[in-house]
Amino acid sequence: MKMKLFAAAVAALAAGGAYAQSSVTLYGVADAGIEYTNHATSPKSGNNNSFRLTSGNQSGSRWGLRGIEDLGGGLKGIFVLESGFNIDTGTSGQGSRLFGRQAFVGLQSQYGQLTLGRHQTPFYDFGLIYDPMAISTRYSIGAQDNYIGASRADNSVKYIGTFSGLTVQALYSFQRDGQEVPGVFTAGREYAFSASYAAGPFSVGAAYDESNGTTGVTSGTAVANNSQMIRRATVAGTYAIGPAKVYAGYRYAHSFNGAVLPGAIVANTATALSNSVSNLYWLGVGYQLTPAFSLTGAAYYQDFKSTSADPWNFVATADYALSKRTDLYTSLSYVKNKSNSALGVNGFNGVGTDSAVVTPGQNQFGATVGIRHKF
Repeated sequence: MKMKLFAAAVAALAAGGAYAQSSVTLYGVADAGIEYTNHATSPKSGNNNSFRLTSGNQSGSRWGLRGIEDLGGGLKGIFVLESGFNIDTGTSGQGSRLFGRQAFVGLQSQYGQLTLGRHQTPFYDFGLIYDPMAISTRYSIGAQDNYIGASRADNSVKYIGTFSGLTVQALYSFQRDGQEVPGVFTAGREYAFSASYAAGPFSVGAAYDESNGTTGVTSGTAVANNSQMIRRATVAGTYAIGPAKVYAGYRYAHSFNGAVLPGAIVANTATALSNSVSNLYWLGVGYQLTPAFSLTGAAYYQDFKSTSADPWNFVATADYALSKRTDLYTSLSYVKNKSNSALGVNGFNGVGTDSAVVTPGQNQFGATVGIRHKF
């Protein structure tokens, strides 16, 4: 009897140990608010006011599964499946993909993490750290540069390594949006690198990204634009002083072979300006007034070379935490356009088909009040 009890106890402990070596976590964010914008043209022409319910204002609404298994010797198997959704309509985000935010599987060790699937790019991860607004949908650096604000890559291989205060990333995508094209290896190709270093109150980072156009199909005819290319490079830093944190950054972008940067137009026209150069600058500060209440402010300025259509964007956000999981927020944004530039508070192209796209050359003001819950 004693031997049977002992054997049962050993089996129970072994089962518990095996269970502890493998886990799957369900997590997510539900974020919704009400937004007001002025000087809107879509879907009605003219300078109109817009009131609407919006999803994912400070953090994209999502749910996800994160798994990890200890394989022994410091090696672990990992996966992430993350689905974005629109809480105002209940529909899937990221072009109705099931796991449109992230979907990858791979291995992790003391030397870093190597994964295959659909990833956030190093440029996107860089913005999460060095953008004062952390690439929030309303309102952030993503408005000035849509590429940074929605940068994910299909069919990609990604490496992340952290060594003391240094974090490095590298990504290569065979086709960043859709399926690979046989015989056209540059179609949709993207590769990127980043490095950041943090020590005490100081952090600095840099990133580089290069991407080619995809090959689409129009009326049954393939349209090859894979020779089009956009290069981007950025450097930024942060410094914490007590309850305050200061942000500063610069992003360089250059389009080649007919490619167009978001918002690049011939001054005082609506004509897209290809093969252009853009310099984006930002400066911001965050301040933790109390453990529950924080304020953030930022200014973004984009200078398009060879044109005077250079917009400003000013943003302020206040956030109050009701608990560790639930917070209330309000965000304000004011865009100053010049020479018929058409930057809106939600970007050059707006967000979604019913967005309040700004009248070209007009300034625009936007305000959002909302609630966010993390689980």
